Amino acid sequence: MSNYDVFASVYDRLTLNVNYSERAEYIMNILNKFGHEAGITLDLACGTGNMTLELYKRGVDVYGVDASPSMLMEAKDKAYDMEADILFLCQKMQEIDLYGTVNTVVSTLDSINHLPTLNDIKKTFERVSLFMEEEGLFIFDFNTVYKHKNVLGNNTFIYDLEDVFCAWQNRYKSLNNRVTIELDFFLKKNGLYERQSERFSEITFENEVVSDLLKECGFKEVYIYDDMSFYPPKKDSQRVVFVAKK
Repeated sequence: MSNYDVFASVYDRLTLNVNYSERAEYIMNILNKFGHEAGITLDLACGTGNMTLELYKRGVDVYGVDASPSMLMEAKDKAYDMEADILFLCQKMQEIDLYGTVNTVVSTLDSINHLPTLNDIKKTFERVSLFMEEEGLFIFDFNTVYKHKNVLGNNTFIYDLEDVFCAWQNRYKSLNNRVTIELDFFLKKNGLYERQSERFSEITFENEVVSDLLKECGFKEVYIYDDMSFYPPKKDSQRVVFVAKK
């Protein structure tokens, strides 16, 4: 799986459409809905730290874990600029080894989909369950089968920004509903463009498969919502949110 070394340097510019503040508020609303105090919170696969910092701003005792050193460097720089005392650990999701238990785990923007196999997803759920307090909440979003088949599919997307041009090419395979994503970046330097590439995959499964896996890994209750809402998922939902209670 990719280390996202190239992706890390341009990730924030390619995700300017993501309203992290709004997503953080949604997570806080989930906590309120379930009457759950965030307590010690883990931002799993925190990437460049945008969600970690938004939760920190809201008074959450949060730290981040990610497998990419390059992503974590971006996160640490942002925390330093904010004078935010946040711990960031470099660990794979399916191998997290925490210093103690946590009350809440969040994972956003289809991070779980980036795991290579269903067994890796199960290992991640097992590790989260192992380090989670009883009555704790695991909140994560997940790209749907509909999105992988009909939106990402075999399509190509182009991002043309001031200092970076990105060609995003997808290849879909029905096995595990896998989408292989190939990114070609053209980075502008001194009037010229330097080409760099990144390649990774995302997989997805029907909601029932994920729900059953969570229960198998020790979560007693599982709730599924359409993204950024408390409504049930629709047939054409592109992203859903799982709330699993230990």
